[in-house]
Amino acid sequence: MAKVTWRLLPLMALMFLVNQLDRVNVSFAALTMNRDLDLDALAYAWGAGIFFIAYFVFEVPSNLVMERVGARLWIGRIMISWGLITGATALATGPFSFVVARFLLGAAEAGFVPGLLLYITYWFPPRYRAGATAVLFFFAPMGNAVAGLMSVPLLSLNGFGLKGWQWMFIAEAVPALVLGLYILVRLCDRPRQARWLNEDEKNWLEAQLESGHQHAALGEQIRALFDRRVGLLSAIYFCRTMAMYGVSLFLPLILAGAGLSNSQVGFAAAIPFAVAGIGAVIWGWHSDRRDERHWHTLTAMLLAAAGLAAAPLLGPSFWSLAALSAAAVGLYAQAVCFWSLPPMMLKTGMAAAAIAAINATGNLGGFLGPYLVGATVQGGTDYSSGLYLMAGCALLSAALSFILMRLKWERA
Repeated sequence: MAKVTWRLLPLMALMFLVNQLDRVNVSFAALTMNRDLDLDALAYAWGAGIFFIAYFVFEVPSNLVMERVGARLWIGRIMISWGLITGATALATGPFSFVVARFLLGAAEAGFVPGLLLYITYWFPPRYRAGATAVLFFFAPMGNAVAGLMSVPLLSLNGFGLKGWQWMFIAEAVPALVLGLYILVRLCDRPRQARWLNEDEKNWLEAQLESGHQHAALGEQIRALFDRRVGLLSAIYFCRTMAMYGVSLFLPLILAGAGLSNSQVGFAAAIPFAVAGIGAVIWGWHSDRRDERHWHTLTAMLLAAAGLAAAPLLGPSFWSLAALSAAAVGLYAQAVCFWSLPPMMLKTGMAAAAIAAINATGNLGGFLGPYLVGATVQGGTDYSSGLYLMAGCALLSAALSFILMRLKWERA
């Protein structure tokens, strides 16, 4: 397992960081792009959020294709295509072309996150998965932090007929393209293909994975989409994603509305996500140590709800940023423990369709959350109502997590 961990997790973590960078860099581009493209808060929310509509439409088919053709080919394809579209976003000239570019980016990225989560089940036995997922999700907030530190300086690079936000999209597309090409050459689909494991190690690992090689029949995978367990898990993740993207896609604008300059926004926006990355790893480690998932998932969302509700009450201050940091810890720590739940409740063969369905349905919250925040902004700078709404979403996710825990479906 040490070999597997050191071979795969650093690469997967880097892939995840680049994914988050290309997903949220639009929130920093908005500091100058919105004016150039004539986008108000609601129009920006439409463009930022429609990414998740495309993600929802194409995610389940994408994960099923990966199950058939293998992770190396499909994940490499995903990264190359989203890198090309991220760079092409620099060509947007108005609200319509901006929305089209975001929709295409969502279609290109569809299947990436559930693909990595499914890939973990190919290599990590159940007792190692929360820890592996924790390391992976550590780099989700780190991607947001890197986006703040990289994107804001790039906004000042005006030249050769391009604005700073256009150079930002072009520069931040390069890592995805390079990694995609590398994955096509080097990634192993399954333990049996790994030259860096000996035969005894391969046999042991495959035995621990409990016949993870087997594909479920298509009918069984389709039935997984309508399973009541998948439905409740999707609702929990939907509410969590509403809160997370409702805040993260507007955080630079929230900070700018509090009176910070663009350079100050870049550093301030990195703080909640850096804290969240560390907190999520500790949360996942504690979950593994206690061998407990439900309470860790539930309390993470209670922490998120409390932080989001407190932030607008504290006004533009250090304490408000601390409250947002606590909320970010809860939002990212929830995902670390949450993704250990579906394999506990569903047959191995149903995992590909179920994980994709949960993530796809949940990610619809990535459209609704930013839309509600954009629709409730007051005076162009007051996002208090939106933060209260997102706190309510986090609280609802916690309530649904409590119901899931009481049902004890993992024993079925």
